[in-house]
Amino acid sequence: MIKGTIIKGIGGFYYVKTDDCIYSCRARGKFRKESLTPMVGDIAEIEVTDTEKHEGYVVNILPRKNELFRPQVSNIDLLLITFAAQSPAPSLALIDKLTVTAAARGIPCAICVNKCDLNSEIAQEYSRIYRLAGFEVLTVSAETGENVEQLKALLTNKTTALAGSSGVGKSSLLNAIGESFNLRTGGVSDKIQRGKHTTRHTELFPLSFGGFVFDTPGFGSYELENITYKELPSLFPEIAAFEGGCRFTGCSHIKEPDCSVKAALLEGKIPQSRYTSYCELYDELKKIKEWQ
Repeated sequence: MIKGTIIKGIGGFYYVKTDDCIYSCRARGKFRKESLTPMVGDIAEIEVTDTEKHEGYVVNILPRKNELFRPQVSNIDLLLITFAAQSPAPSLALIDKLTVTAAARGIPCAICVNKCDLNSEIAQEYSRIYRLAGFEVLTVSAETGENVEQLKALLTNKTTALAGSSGVGKSSLLNAIGESFNLRTGGVSDKIQRGKHTTRHTELFPLSFGGFVFDTPGFGSYELENITYKELPSLFPEIAAFEGGCRFTGCSHIKEPDCSVKAALLEGKIPQSRYTSYCELYDELKKIKEWQ
């Protein structure tokens, strides 16, 4: 039995990197019976069936430190939520859903604003919003190389998943920090201002300066899974920081009077866009709960 890391999964084959080479593996039938699907990032035990062709079977998955289902990856040290300052314009609601998912799964999260060369003023405004919310933020440009060295420092010796919409420049950023990746990059559709999909599957790449990074397909929408409206305040760090002074126990921080969170919002201590996302998600999750 050999141990390795699943770095890619395509068409029912899992590519497992060991100390010696990369093996092309199928998963044993027990995974289907146990309703367990191997993920990129999994530490796997494999049984080699052909040493010359480097083929085998995945026979066991070691316990995961954490996991995400979109992008579908496991054993993450950092979720780097990446979006463009413009072209395409970011969906703050989608970004905030990703931060909530990271918090719910106990995954450290940071923000990367790419294409800051296109509009430095708005890039700095997004940076202000997410720093005020308590996140580490980098404003970078894959095109000019601005702050790429700081990005490399953030990624060093971590297993990082990049997540975000199509067209925000994730592949361009990876090319900028490690030219050996040679990843395909695409532009943005002039007609609908959406990114062109260039990454078709999730893949784990080793970084020459230490660590690993997942390149994941982009997406335009995202739904929260297994999160209730009662949990939501604790998953917004800036709201959790102020909710202790509310008059009512179990305050939703939306309609109740004498709410310390709304007071902090009025004082500019909580970003308006983040509070708007919180209210929309709270309403969305409460409806799901009531329907169930």
